[in-house]
This record gives sequence, C-alpha cells and structure tokens, in this order.
Amino acid sequence: MSDARMPAGLIEWLQQSKARDVELAFADVHGFPRGKTLPAPAFIKGQQLRIARAVPLQSCVGEFPDYSFYGEHDPDVTLLPDYDTLRLVPWAKTPRTLVICDCVDHDGSLSPLAPRSVLKQLLARYAARGWTPIVAPELEFYLFAAHGDPAQPFQPPALPCGRRETGFDAFGFSALGELEAFFDDLYRACEVLGIATDTCVHEMGPSQFEINLKHGDALQLADHTFLFKTALKETAHRHGLSAVCMAKPLSGQPGSSMHLHQSVVDRRGANVFSQADGSASPAFFGFIAGLQRFLPELMPMFCPNPNSYRRFVKGMAAPVNLSWGLDNRSVGLRVPVSEPEARRVENRLPGCDANPYLALAASLGAGLAGIEQGLTPDEAAHGNVFKQQAASLPSTLDAACAAMAAGDAAEALFGPDFCRAYLAVKEVELNDYHRQITSWERQYLGLLA
Repeated sequence: MSDARMPAGLIEWLQQSKARDVELAFADVHGFPRGKTLPAPAFIKGQQLRIARAVPLQSCVGEFPDYSFYGEHDPDVTLLPDYDTLRLVPWAKTPRTLVICDCVDHDGSLSPLAPRSVLKQLLARYAARGWTPIVAPELEFYLFAAHGDPAQPFQPPALPCGRRETGFDAFGFSALGELEAFFDDLYRACEVLGIATDTCVHEMGPSQFEINLKHGDALQLADHTFLFKTALKETAHRHGLSAVCMAKPLSGQPGSSMHLHQSVVDRRGANVFSQADGSASPAFFGFIAGLQRFLPELMPMFCPNPNSYRRFVKGMAAPVNLSWGLDNRSVGLRVPVSEPEARRVENRLPGCDANPYLALAASLGAGLAGIEQGLTPDEAAHGNVFKQQAASLPSTLDAACAAMAAGDAAEALFGPDFCRAYLAVKEVELNDYHRQITSWERQYLGLLA
C-alpha cells in the first residue's frame, strides 16, 4: 500500500499552524492512543515512521502476548497517515498536530492486528454491495475528582457550590452549569478535532454524563469516537478531574455504555432497512437476526474487560439478553421510533470501555452476516424483558472469551490472525486480574477462621 503525497493545501495549512510536531497516532486494542511524534517539516517532506507490529496488542497491564501472535522476529509496521484526519491538538501549549494512521505490513497490506484495519476490511464488504453503514455512538462517562490511589473508590468532584453529587441530578442542568468550564473546553476541543457532537445529558449516576455524536460514515465516527475519548481524558486532567470510561466504576450505580445506532444506505442514499412503501425490509430483519445469532460469540469486542460485565444488572437499563423491540429500553437491540428513511437498530450491548473500531466492526459484521445468510430474528419483545426473560449472555470475560474461541463467527468476520491475537491479549490480562487480592476478599474472608 503506497502512501499518496500530502495535499498541497494541507502543507500550507500545517506551515501556517506553526506546529512544531505531528503525532502519528493509532488506537491499540483498547482504543488507547499510541504512536510516534515527528517534527512537522519532516512530516511535510514525507518521512515515514515505523513501529513494532506488536504495539496494537499491548495489554492494559503493559505486557504483550507471545511473539507467535505478531511475528517471531518482532517486525515493524509502517505508520501510514490518513491526511483527512490531520488536526491541531487542542490541549497542546506548544502548537502541534495529530493524524490518525493505519498500520501497514511490509507487503503493503493493512496489518490484521490493528483495530482500524479490522473495521476498514469489514466496511469493504459493505462497499462491495454498494452499501455504506451509517452509525451514531452514544457515549456515557463519569467525571470524578482527581484520582491517584487505586485502592480508594472514585468520588464525584466537589462542585463550586460546595457539595458533591449523591443523586437526584439525573437529567438536570445544575451540575452541567457548575462544570461549565470543563464542558466549554471539551466542546472547543471537539470543534478543533472536527467532531460533530449532538445532545448532552446528565445521566442517572452521580456526576455521570452522556454526549452523543452525530450520525455519519462508520470509519469517520470510529475515528471521532477515538479522538473524543482522548479529548475527554486530556480536558479532564487540565481541570483537575478524572474522566472515567469504565463500564462500572461505582458499585450500586448505573454503568456507562456506548450504544451504537446503525443503519445502511445504498448508492442513492436510500436506507436499505426500509422498502419503497415505508415498511421494514428483509435486510432490516436479517440484520437484527445476525446480531442475535452472532453477538454472543463477539462479546469480548463489546465488553473487553472483567469490569465490563458488572454493568449487566437487571433493571438498570443494561441488556441481559439479545431480544429486540420497538422503542423498548429493556431489550438488547432497540429499534427507535422513526420515519422510514431513519430506520435503524440500536445495539445496547457495548460499554463505554469498548474500542470503537472493534465494537463497530463486530456489530456491523454480525448484522451483515445475518443479511448474507438470510437469517430470521425472533419475534419482537413487548413489555419489560427484565421481568420476562432470563439472562442469556456470558456473565464474565472468561466465559465470553471461551465462547468467542469455541465459535467461528469472529474468525469468519475478522480472520484468524486478529482473533487469536486478541484472545491472547485477553488471556494476559485475565491472568493478571485473577492474581489480584481484592478489598472484598480482605474485608470478608480475612475474618474467617
């Protein structure tokens, strides 16, 4: 895969920006930004950077899986800039820019181990049909006081009025007003990064918020979600806050999700989920059926951490199965009320800790497989599913990884190289997780004779 020359207009823009450096960034399997920094003049001249092929597979504990998953001789990949993503870094004191890169193997192909590659290769299957997925993520997160001691629980920040949130603020405006300086800077960062935001709401938990991104092309929205979460963290740090995207940071409080709204348009821009008379199309039902059939095997891509599964509590608006229904928030697959041209499926399974590239690839891939295989969904659910149906999804990351390894959906969609390496990363993390002694064990088991 050869790199196109940097457009002349961007060269002029970069020179006028007075940026000293360019961050060549990509998302690892966790969605954490990694890469290298290059002086701006060298970037303009087309200097290429390489990085170890293993870097996208770095675990959250800092360790890597075995060499066999990324190459026995620990090879490099080339960081290939996507010039459409070149932006100023909003939080930089000395002007610098960033650009999102693809990881390219020595043979010129996209590295199968990089999450952006996984999504791009899946979207190529839609493009072969003349289709384009349209998505919109909803991102929930908590804002806590600056937090440096992992042995202590998170705590809502002290607000200017002197109080800390304990409840009652859901869907209100007071906390948004008292944290105005933070939100002002966050929205400024989004504007600089080209991220189109939509609604903002105070969610159910103390100091929990949700910001939605406007719908658009799936790769662009994955890039925007990656950048948004980075901007969220950086902006919080500069205001003495901790922005936390854990799926379940507080015991007894709601978890944080990343609901994915998904539709598909054809070359004419028509929604393939709707027929000419406005009724739901066979593709719509096949997409839902694919989600029902394959998502249980893809859970580690939506819920990638042991903490992710604490979010699934009956009655707390988190799904416990993959029923679907119209305007029903107790199901895992919700179909919002809309006009035919906006018919879409909301996947409520992913947590905010999910990598957006992988979550979108898994959800869109499962839906496409359902269409290709002509699958039929269950009957739409009515009423409160929490009271009607038992949980049917894996309840731990161990079980979810076992289901992914035993099934064939992940390898069929994303290839064996990525799937085996991803599960190897999860094994590294789970081995470390299971070696930890928790406060619960000290509190209760320490008393036993």
